[in-house]
Amino acid sequence: MATRGATAVLTALMLGATAAVTAAVPARAAAAGCAVTYHVGGQWSGGFTADVTVTNLGAPVTAWTLTWSYPSGQRVTQAWNAAVAQAGAQVTARNAAWNGGLATGDSTAFGVMGSFGAANPTPTGFALNGTTCGDDPGDPGDPGGPSGVLAQTHTAGRVVAAGQTVQYSWPGIYFEGRFRGTGVGLVFDDAVNDYDVAVDGRVVATLVKPGTTTRWIDGLAAGEHSVRLVKRTESPWSASAFGGLVAAGGGAILDRPAARTRQVEFIGDSLTAGYGNTSGTRDCTGDQVTRTTNTDLSFGALTARELDADYQVNAYSGIGMVRNYNGGSPGVTYGTYYDRALLHVDGDVWDRPATWRPQLVVVDLGTNDFSTPINSGEPWTEASLAAAYRATYVAFLEKLRARYGAGTTFVVVGTSLFGDKAQQVVRDRNAAGDAKVRYWHLDDAGLDLLGCHWHYSVADDRLIADRLGDYVATLGLGW
Repeated sequence: MATRGATAVLTALMLGATAAVTAAVPARAAAAGCAVTYHVGGQWSGGFTADVTVTNLGAPVTAWTLTWSYPSGQRVTQAWNAAVAQAGAQVTARNAAWNGGLATGDSTAFGVMGSFGAANPTPTGFALNGTTCGDDPGDPGDPGGPSGVLAQTHTAGRVVAAGQTVQYSWPGIYFEGRFRGTGVGLVFDDAVNDYDVAVDGRVVATLVKPGTTTRWIDGLAAGEHSVRLVKRTESPWSASAFGGLVAAGGGAILDRPAARTRQVEFIGDSLTAGYGNTSGTRDCTGDQVTRTTNTDLSFGALTARELDADYQVNAYSGIGMVRNYNGGSPGVTYGTYYDRALLHVDGDVWDRPATWRPQLVVVDLGTNDFSTPINSGEPWTEASLAAAYRATYVAFLEKLRARYGAGTTFVVVGTSLFGDKAQQVVRDRNAAGDAKVRYWHLDDAGLDLLGCHWHYSVADDRLIADRLGDYVATLGLGW
């Protein structure tokens, strides 16, 4: 089965938003504080550019000064639409002559270019005219700082605090919240990805490249409601940002839902990501792949919801355990990216919370390693590729065992293409005394493969989820 996600997704072009919701600036009472979006627009070895958007939540001002701190020695080398100076880790940005006036609720934007060493984490400690951003406890609709976003919404995904937002890259990341009233606004900074919004368990909108805005879901019956936002698409080359929820007039954001007791992590490639699964045809352009990918309907997401489990879908199209699709991108493999929260940031390491300790991890890697013949010039023979796959896979499972502890069960997935090699990995781990590594053969009987480029269709994903759920029921997880 061809797995062309790395090429197709990277070249995809995004379309405009649907008419299911309206775009608006959230109405907020005048209060001390501000909201800041800090978005890394481009990054290369040792350098970056960032766009900074500041919103005044306090009384009107005729001039402004925004300050923040860089945590890892980043240095600003150039700026536009603001005068920026730096002393040590502290950065001070002052308005230009034409953008100093900010009424309550008004925003302005400027940009910086900078350098960094080993890593480029997001800055901290934003303050506008001396007032810390997010200090607005009287406004339940204000996302506040990153703690405010995560206080409003429950997520199990790999997210990174970034000023007034949280950033993320992996597909299928979801945010769940609760509100009272007739509507809710969702604060975005993402011109790349697609999202589904569900209210009270029903999808009410699909947002295509929402941009930097607040999207409103309104016209609801007065009362308490749940809202779920999920990232449908892959974007390993950029970071998305979510700024939380805003209540409609007269409403309120309520306490976030509780985390689920069960946790499952899915590790894989395009087949796990739901690559082009809503297409209905195998012939797709890069843009069509993006538009028809829905990780929320992938077999992993479907299985987890049937289990009433929180989950991560840590899938990267086109990437293998040791060899990528058709030998592409030599020098990087799945292991290059697994530890990251932001996939495009070299050296990034997700600050995994102690609360993320899945009882079940499902690993499905091997299609890209073995689905295409070895090309001339690749450093493999069939025997050496199989040996490297086995050794790397065993080491990866050892790493996961050290991370998650003895209580986690690992399910290694195999297909007819590479199942014998995956089974050997399981035998190696079992022989080493790790009895909680199990093998599951993904039966392809009855699959129509009508997703883009012969990938799973939504119907296939549902069938696989049913079969995987039946298998998980035999594992005796005790949850």
